[in-house]
Amino acid sequence: MAFQGFTSDLARFLEELDKNNNKPWFEQNKGRFQENVQGPLLDFLLEITPKVRALSPHILVEPKPAGGSLMRVYRDVRFSKDKSPYNTHMSFVLRHEEGKKSPAPGFFFRVDTQAVHLGAGVWHPEKEALAAIREAIVADPRAWKRARDNKKFRERYGELAGESLKRPPKGFDPEHALVEDLKRKDLVGFHTLPLSSLTKPTILGEVVDSYKVAKPLMVFLTGAMGLAY
Repeated sequence: MAFQGFTSDLARFLEELDKNNNKPWFEQNKGRFQENVQGPLLDFLLEITPKVRALSPHILVEPKPAGGSLMRVYRDVRFSKDKSPYNTHMSFVLRHEEGKKSPAPGFFFRVDTQAVHLGAGVWHPEKEALAAIREAIVADPRAWKRARDNKKFRERYGELAGESLKRPPKGFDPEHALVEDLKRKDLVGFHTLPLSSLTKPTILGEVVDSYKVAKPLMVFLTGAMGLAY
C-alpha cells in the first residue's frame, strides 16, 4: 500500500500504551496498533526504499512486520528489572548489507511520545571493526575531520553521540590530537524533530535529507571497515 502519511493516531496509540503497558490492553487494541502504527511505518519503509537505494545501494530496507527493518514492539524483559512487555516507541534501522553479520553503519528512525529521532553512523561496532575505524582516523586525520566536521552534517546532527572509553584505547597515542575520537565506542550522530513533524507531508523528505547529509560520515566509516558505500 502506498504511504498516505502518518496521522496523530500513531502518537496517540503510543501515549495510551505508555499508560496501559500490559498484555490485556494491547491484545484488545492490537487492531489499532496494526492499522495506525505498524501499517503506516511499513508503508513508509516501502516509500523510502528507492530513495535510500539512491543514497547507497548497500543499505538494506526490509519492510516486513517481523525480521526486517522495523523493530518489534515487544520488549525483551529477560535481563531487565522493568518487566513492561511493550516498547512505548517504534523504530526502524536501515543497516548496511554487512550488518546482518555484525554491527555496521546504517540509518536510524524512532518515534516516541515526545519527538521523532533520526540517526546515522555505527553503534557498538565489534572490536575488530572499531579498531579499523580508529586506525583509519590515525592514518588520515584530515579525512576524518572533513567527515566529522562537514558543515551540513554538523548543522543537522551537532556533536557525535554514544559511549566513550575513560582512557585512550590500548595501542594508540594518548597524546594524539584526536584522542577523544579514538576513545569513542560509538560513532553516530542523532538529531530530533518535533513530534508535530510526523504528520506533515514533508516528513519523508526530511528523513531522506537527514540521511543524505550524513554521507561524509557514512563514507568514512564504511571505508574504514572495508565496506562499499
